[in-house]
Amino acid sequence: MKPIWRVFGYLKHYVVQLVLHVVATLLHVVFNLSSYVLIIPFLELIFGLTTPPSTPPELSLDMQSLSAYMLWHLYDMKATMGVWNCLLVISAAYLAMSLLSNLFRFLAQLFVVPIRNGIIERLRNDVYQKITILPISYFNSRRRGDLLSRMSNDLAEVEWCVVVTIVQFIKDPLNILVFLATLLVISPKLLVCLLLIAPLAVWLIGKIGGSLKRNAMRGQATLGSLFAIIEEGLGGIRAIKSFGREADRQQMMEAANEDYTRRMSRVVVRRELSGPLSEILATLVLAAVLIYGGYLVTSGEMLSSVFIFFVLIFLRLIAPVQSLVHAYNALQKGNASAARFFQILDADERILQAPDAVAIENFGDAVEYKDVSFAYTTNGDEQRSVTVLNHINLRIPQGVSIAIVGPSGAGKTTLVDLLPRFYDCTEGEIAIDGHPVKTLDINSLRRLFGEVSQQCILFNDTVANNIAFGHSEYSREQIEAAARMAFADDFIRELPDGYDTIVGDRGMTLSGGQRQRISIARAILKNPPILIFDEATSALDAESERAVQHALDSLKAGRTTIMIAHRLSTIQNADEIIVMDKGSIVERGTHSELIAQGGLYKHLVDTQML
Repeated sequence: MKPIWRVFGYLKHYVVQLVLHVVATLLHVVFNLSSYVLIIPFLELIFGLTTPPSTPPELSLDMQSLSAYMLWHLYDMKATMGVWNCLLVISAAYLAMSLLSNLFRFLAQLFVVPIRNGIIERLRNDVYQKITILPISYFNSRRRGDLLSRMSNDLAEVEWCVVVTIVQFIKDPLNILVFLATLLVISPKLLVCLLLIAPLAVWLIGKIGGSLKRNAMRGQATLGSLFAIIEEGLGGIRAIKSFGREADRQQMMEAANEDYTRRMSRVVVRRELSGPLSEILATLVLAAVLIYGGYLVTSGEMLSSVFIFFVLIFLRLIAPVQSLVHAYNALQKGNASAARFFQILDADERILQAPDAVAIENFGDAVEYKDVSFAYTTNGDEQRSVTVLNHINLRIPQGVSIAIVGPSGAGKTTLVDLLPRFYDCTEGEIAIDGHPVKTLDINSLRRLFGEVSQQCILFNDTVANNIAFGHSEYSREQIEAAARMAFADDFIRELPDGYDTIVGDRGMTLSGGQRQRISIARAILKNPPILIFDEATSALDAESERAVQHALDSLKAGRTTIMIAHRLSTIQNADEIIVMDKGSIVERGTHSELIAQGGLYKHLVDTQML
């Protein structure tokens, strides 16, 4: 139950509301009970079941004295006011108790609203913040659909659990404690009879709750797989249709859906079993109470009106016990969801900022790779280390243009991703202007870089907002100037609403070349000292490539540029070309020097020419 108790740890932010909720709930329970206490004088007035004492008795806490004291005053009031006036007084008192009880019930619910909504709000904020700081490698090894399931369905289950249990685990125990204390005052013997069967009920309910937790955990994991299949289907719909695999994907989805339905059916069956089982156990106890209580009444040890009052309070005790059982089962199911949810919050960040990190504002000397190696560990059943980079030594002076080429899988993108600390090298060190990147403030470090990649990322927002990318300090004039430098202004103005046109999900209403130029305009507006181009034109047609290449040339002026390219014709004018293969630098030089060497670079150039 540790995960769900971590959720309730957020209650520390709502101590005042929690105290007010407890106080209001306690007053609701007390006034609710007080209305049932009036049952005794009502029965005595109507049926005259007992004879009142001849003299006023002394008031004490045992039930016999309390009953005698109440009866003497009741019959005295009856003689003075008459039966009907007494009934009116008792009815008015009952109405007042009911009004007060429901008033405090409403106040208790009012005080708990900011608690349960606030906890979920904080959980959402925490998990989103965690997602933004987790390393790229975390998402590379997990299915997005499963992560979405944890952040939506699992969080919704935790929310429902919080809604149920915060209220029920305060109100129901208070009800039970107050009612048990009342039953103890009425008749300790009957209460002992009632409690004899309680251990059996607790054991049975615990068995059901354990089974419920196991099945809920498996069900939530299955739902994560189902979400992943749906998300993959939406993302790969073109490929599915192109290869005619609709039937296969449908079959896969139906199998996962059937598995989830079967597991959740078991959860529902076990959850619903707890209610009837607790009611059967309560009926068994009631039968024992009726038999033993009847004996106490016939033997003269208990007043018949007091016995009726005992039975009524006992019947009132059943509802909170059943409610507590349901809340316990909800807690078990919520615990399974909380465990999956906290796996995200507890994920190893890996990319950690040093406590004494230094902010870097400018780039003026060089970027240096000093004997840098990088390897990652697979997440499969047999974990193994995979080496991506081997002892890289490279210096990139300020203001130069560096191109990185090589076969697929050579480690080009990984080499560049180490700079803004999307990953951290496993050996060696990377320094900017002599400062190791691990000692720099991460946000200030990443502000030095502007990236334009093959898969440009646009959001379902306006063109202007995609260029500004959330920075409100940029004016419309600055945004339009950046678009003109990216050769994007002409086509943007032809859009239905110009710069205020919504580009759609991932910018799919635009062509590839248009998306790329908006991405370049975003980099121009950021005005970073170091630019990274990762296959920025490889997926474009010739006309779009020319337009994007003009935009890139405009962007590169006066900046340090690192280009990853497969189309070698686009990087022949680079100041230096780095050739990589199998994680190592195998050649370096200008285009003409590398051609003259007749090595891997020349082979790549000849292959593309053919």
